[in-house]
Amino acid sequence: MDKIFLKELTTETVIGIFDWEREVKQTIAIDLEMSADIRRAALSDSIDDTLNYKAVAKRVLAFVQESRFQLVETLSERVARLILTEFPVEWVRVTLHKPGAIRHSKDVGVMIERTRADLGAGPDA
Repeated sequence: MDKIFLKELTTETVIGIFDWEREVKQTIAIDLEMSADIRRAALSDSIDDTLNYKAVAKRVLAFVQESRFQLVETLSERVARLILTEFPVEWVRVTLHKPGAIRHSKDVGVMIERTRADLGAGPDA
């Protein structure tokens, strides 16, 4: 399986469970890995034959900036679902970083992997 990735896609959003976290935007970073068969694009040298990672980045950033979730788990799940439903991707790994959330720790976060088949499963189905 070929993969296209984006590392440290950084933005600010309201995220957290504490009252003060609901009042300010915090910095988060997202790493994405997405399945993509890039053979056709490699032969044609055309953006139309591959996953447009700029379009993915713009859409994810817009979604995250407008979101107001309490849990990084929820935000990660919704980002994965967005990518799987709006782009030609069969598999995605989302790593969401919330740097500075824990004193004495450089970074905390979650990493999830989802497939298109997962869209019909789970509590959000």
